[in-house]
Amino acid sequence: MQPSAPLWPMPAPLQLGDNVTIAAPSSAICDEASLHAGIAVLESWGLTVNTPTCLGRHWGYLAGRDSARSSDLSAQAGSALLACARGGWGAARLLEHAVAWKEGWFLGFSDVTALLCSRMASGFGGGIHGPLVTTLAGEPVWSQQRLHDLLFRHSVAPLQGTSWAGGIESGPLITVNLTVASHLLGSLHLPDLRGAILVIEDVGEAPYRLDRMLTHWRLVGALQGVAGIGFGRFSGCDDAEESDPTHTFSLEQVLRERTQDLGCPVVADLPVGHGNGGNAALPMGVPAQLDGNSGTLSLELSTQR
Repeated sequence: MQPSAPLWPMPAPLQLGDNVTIAAPSSAICDEASLHAGIAVLESWGLTVNTPTCLGRHWGYLAGRDSARSSDLSAQAGSALLACARGGWGAARLLEHAVAWKEGWFLGFSDVTALLCSRMASGFGGGIHGPLVTTLAGEPVWSQQRLHDLLFRHSVAPLQGTSWAGGIESGPLITVNLTVASHLLGSLHLPDLRGAILVIEDVGEAPYRLDRMLTHWRLVGALQGVAGIGFGRFSGCDDAEESDPTHTFSLEQVLRERTQDLGCPVVADLPVGHGNGGNAALPMGVPAQLDGNSGTLSLELSTQR
């Protein structure tokens, strides 16, 4: 079934002068220069960025105690965009208590996967798996423009990848960091994956650990009902510790083998996630089409200028 409208309604397009609030739900901000550079990009789009309250805030390796970081998530009232400063760890801790989600756009990736998924599972649209504020200025121009166009509800081009399994399927788009989302399995915070186009990325995980996580997803039946699978970037995930190639599997071998029997289109090498080359912004829950014949992922959105 090909949806004709977002399954999770997208917020109104951003307008010049709209307010942006910075949230720090995960690790402490160690690079204030990157944060200010990202804020400058947002301001260059005509947005008004509220003065961040998270600078200098930390509790151990976290950007403040759970209560302070949780309060960031409820600060969206009056702001059209809640943009996460950085990833790391800590976002899932905030899900132990109910999050007072607000309508509007919510941006981040990596550790923020926990919040993107929980927000979507709670019925809120507007989540975008995309650059963090501290990574935004380092994104290539095309990636910055793609995020801008999504937020302002302009059309965006399909993403080009590499076909691993043919077929064409449509469904709501869900993009996750594999490690973070794996720790949501069995909770109420992972959206229903049945019929979804699932895009997965990760960083710094050896092939055997990716094998273990994907096997977990298979054992609980989480992969068997998806409409299609896209693989983003798996930066630093080749096994550099094993010198004998006969005693390991490559990253590609693991990803192919764990998905080849699912009977759905599979597209690899999408420009999504950690590492160099751009982290293409992808909205959560909106209709998307995965074309395993041409190796493309496209959004099925109506535009509004």
